[in-house]
Amino acid sequence: MDIGGLHFTFGNVAIFAVAAFLLAGVYSFIKQGLKVAALIVLFLAGLAFAGGVMWL
Repeated sequence: MDIGGLHFTFGNVAIFAVAAFLLAGVYSFIKQGLKVAALIVLFLAGLAFAGGVMWL
């Protein structure tokens, strides 16, 4: 699927979905007061998002 000149595939969308899921985990960890775990999951979400962007 082409959107804005970018070719999105199932793989890109799946990786972006993983990044969104991990961001929800960051919110959950912050509400529980687990700041170190939130930072680790935020780093993983950043890696997933960067992977999705690089795959475009």
